[in-house]
Amino acid sequence: MTRQTLLALPVILAACMGGDRSGGSFREAGAPIWSAAAFDAAMITGDWQQVAGFAEAPGGCHSGAIRFAPVGGGLKLSGSLCLNGKLEKLRGTASASGPGRLIVGGEEWWILWVDSGYRTMAIGTPSGRFGMILDRGAIPPDRLAAAGEIFDFNGYNTGLLHPF
Repeated sequence: MTRQTLLALPVILAACMGGDRSGGSFREAGAPIWSAAAFDAAMITGDWQQVAGFAEAPGGCHSGAIRFAPVGGGLKLSGSLCLNGKLEKLRGTASASGPGRLIVGGEEWWILWVDSGYRTMAIGTPSGRFGMILDRGAIPPDRLAAAGEIFDFNGYNTGLLHPF
Protein backbone atom coordinates (compact mmCIF):
# COMPACT_ATOMS: atom_id res chain seq x y z
CA MET A 1 0.00 0.00 0.00
CA THR A 2 1.37 3.42 -0.92
CA ARG A 3 1.79 6.27 1.52
CA GLN A 4 -0.92 8.30 -0.29
CA THR A 5 -3.38 5.41 0.01
CA LEU A 6 -2.69 5.09 3.75
CA LEU A 7 -3.18 8.83 4.24
CA ALA A 8 -6.45 8.76 2.28
CA LEU A 9 -7.86 5.73 4.11
CA PRO A 10 -9.39 7.66 7.06
CA VAL A 11 -11.11 10.06 4.65
CA ILE A 12 -12.48 7.18 2.58
CA LEU A 13 -13.73 5.38 5.71
CA ALA A 14 -15.39 8.54 7.01
CA ALA A 15 -17.20 9.01 3.70
CA CYS A 16 -18.52 5.46 3.90
CA MET A 17 -19.89 6.05 7.38
CA GLY A 18 -22.47 8.58 6.16
CA GLY A 19 -23.25 12.04 7.50
CA ASP A 20 -21.38 13.89 10.18
CA ARG A 21 -22.74 12.89 13.59
CA SER A 22 -20.16 14.66 15.72
CA GLY A 23 -21.16 15.52 19.26
CA GLY A 24 -23.61 12.64 19.72
CA SER A 25 -25.96 13.74 16.95
CA PHE A 26 -28.18 11.33 15.04
CA ARG A 27 -28.65 13.94 12.29
CA GLU A 28 -26.36 14.93 9.49
CA ALA A 29 -24.77 18.30 10.32
CA GLY A 30 -26.31 21.06 8.22
CA ALA A 31 -29.24 18.94 7.00
CA PRO A 32 -32.52 20.87 6.78
CA ILE A 33 -35.13 20.11 9.43
CA TRP A 34 -38.80 21.07 9.50
CA SER A 35 -41.41 21.04 12.23
CA ALA A 36 -45.11 20.35 11.68
CA ALA A 37 -46.58 23.84 11.18
CA ALA A 38 -50.19 22.65 11.62
CA PHE A 39 -49.41 20.97 14.98
CA ASP A 40 -52.05 21.58 17.68
CA ALA A 41 -50.53 21.15 21.16
CA ALA A 42 -53.99 20.73 22.73
CA MET A 43 -54.44 17.51 20.71
CA ILE A 44 -51.53 15.69 22.39
CA THR A 45 -52.88 15.76 25.93
CA GLY A 46 -52.97 12.33 27.48
CA ASP A 47 -50.71 9.29 27.65
CA TRP A 48 -48.14 8.29 25.02
CA GLN A 49 -45.99 5.19 24.77
CA GLN A 50 -42.50 5.44 23.27
CA VAL A 51 -42.40 2.86 20.47
CA ALA A 52 -38.99 3.68 18.91
CA GLY A 53 -35.94 5.81 19.50
CA PHE A 54 -32.46 6.54 18.20
CA ALA A 55 -29.53 4.88 19.93
CA GLU A 56 -25.95 3.99 19.07
CA ALA A 57 -26.84 0.36 19.84
CA PRO A 58 -30.17 -1.33 20.64
CA GLY A 59 -31.00 -2.57 24.11
CA GLY A 60 -29.70 0.21 26.40
CA CYS A 61 -33.18 0.76 27.78
CA HIS A 62 -36.65 -0.01 26.62
CA SER A 63 -39.81 1.85 25.84
CA GLY A 64 -40.68 4.88 27.89
CA ALA A 65 -43.98 6.62 28.48
CA ILE A 66 -44.97 10.24 28.87
CA ARG A 67 -48.11 12.15 29.80
CA PHE A 68 -48.93 15.60 28.46
CA ALA A 69 -51.48 17.69 30.41
CA PRO A 70 -52.54 21.29 29.77
CA VAL A 71 -51.27 23.79 32.32
CA GLY A 72 -51.31 27.58 32.06
CA GLY A 73 -49.94 28.48 28.65
CA GLY A 74 -48.13 25.21 28.09
CA LEU A 75 -48.05 21.48 28.71
CA LYS A 76 -47.10 19.65 31.88
CA LEU A 77 -44.90 16.63 31.15
CA SER A 78 -44.38 13.63 33.36
CA GLY A 79 -42.80 10.27 32.61
CA SER A 80 -39.58 8.67 31.45
CA LEU A 81 -38.18 8.28 27.94
CA CYS A 82 -35.34 6.21 26.53
CA LEU A 83 -33.04 8.77 24.87
CA ASN A 84 -29.90 7.35 23.22
CA GLY A 85 -30.07 4.20 25.31
CA LYS A 86 -30.49 6.02 28.64
CA LEU A 87 -33.71 6.35 30.60
CA GLU A 88 -34.40 10.04 31.33
CA LYS A 89 -37.10 11.13 33.76
CA LEU A 90 -39.10 14.12 32.63
CA ARG A 91 -41.06 16.40 34.90
CA GLY A 92 -41.88 19.98 34.15
CA THR A 93 -43.60 22.29 31.72
CA ALA A 94 -43.17 22.58 27.98
CA SER A 95 -43.88 25.88 26.28
CA ALA A 96 -44.43 26.59 22.59
CA SER A 97 -41.49 28.26 20.84
CA GLY A 98 -42.96 28.22 17.33
CA PRO A 99 -45.16 26.15 15.05
CA GLY A 100 -44.69 22.48 16.01
CA ARG A 101 -41.92 23.42 18.45
CA LEU A 102 -41.71 23.03 22.21
CA ILE A 103 -39.10 24.00 24.76
CA VAL A 104 -38.59 21.21 27.29
CA GLY A 105 -35.97 21.71 29.99
CA GLY A 106 -34.29 24.42 27.92
CA GLU A 107 -34.04 22.19 24.83
CA GLU A 108 -35.96 22.55 21.58
CA TRP A 109 -38.21 19.57 20.80
CA TRP A 110 -39.61 19.72 17.30
CA ILE A 111 -42.73 17.81 16.35
CA LEU A 112 -41.55 16.55 12.98
CA TRP A 113 -44.79 14.74 12.20
CA VAL A 114 -48.07 13.74 13.77
CA ASP A 115 -50.65 11.65 11.95
CA SER A 116 -54.06 13.18 11.24
CA GLY A 117 -55.69 11.35 14.17
CA TYR A 118 -52.99 12.42 16.66
CA ARG A 119 -52.18 8.77 17.39
CA THR A 120 -48.49 8.77 16.35
CA MET A 121 -45.89 11.49 16.77
CA ALA A 122 -42.27 11.82 15.59
CA ILE A 123 -40.23 14.17 17.79
CA GLY A 124 -36.65 15.26 17.20
CA THR A 125 -34.25 18.04 17.99
CA PRO A 126 -32.45 20.39 15.60
CA SER A 127 -29.21 19.30 17.30
CA GLY A 128 -30.03 15.65 16.54
CA ARG A 129 -29.31 14.71 20.19
CA PHE A 130 -32.32 12.41 20.11
CA GLY A 131 -35.34 11.39 18.12
CA MET A 132 -38.30 9.25 19.13
CA ILE A 133 -41.62 7.94 17.99
CA LEU A 134 -44.53 8.10 20.42
CA ASP A 135 -47.88 6.38 19.97
CA ARG A 136 -51.11 6.20 21.94
CA GLY A 137 -51.28 2.40 21.63
CA ALA A 138 -49.86 -0.40 19.53
CA ILE A 139 -48.40 1.27 16.45
CA PRO A 140 -49.28 -0.31 13.10
CA PRO A 141 -46.45 -0.90 10.60
CA ASP A 142 -47.64 1.81 8.19
CA ARG A 143 -47.41 4.61 10.78
CA LEU A 144 -44.06 3.31 12.07
CA ALA A 145 -42.75 3.37 8.49
CA ALA A 146 -44.17 6.86 7.88
CA ALA A 147 -42.46 8.22 11.01
CA GLY A 148 -39.17 6.62 9.93
CA GLU A 149 -39.46 8.31 6.52
CA ILE A 150 -40.00 11.66 8.24
CA PHE A 151 -36.78 11.21 10.24
CA ASP A 152 -34.93 10.30 7.04
CA PHE A 153 -36.33 13.41 5.31
CA ASN A 154 -35.08 15.53 8.23
CA GLY A 155 -31.50 14.26 7.99
CA TYR A 156 -31.58 11.54 10.65
CA ASN A 157 -29.59 8.32 10.26
CA THR A 158 -32.55 5.93 10.34
CA GLY A 159 -30.20 2.92 10.58
CA LEU A 160 -29.95 3.91 14.25
CA LEU A 161 -33.73 4.10 14.83
CA HIS A 162 -34.67 1.10 16.97
CA PRO A 163 -38.26 -0.04 17.63
CA PHE A 164 -39.03 -1.17 21.18
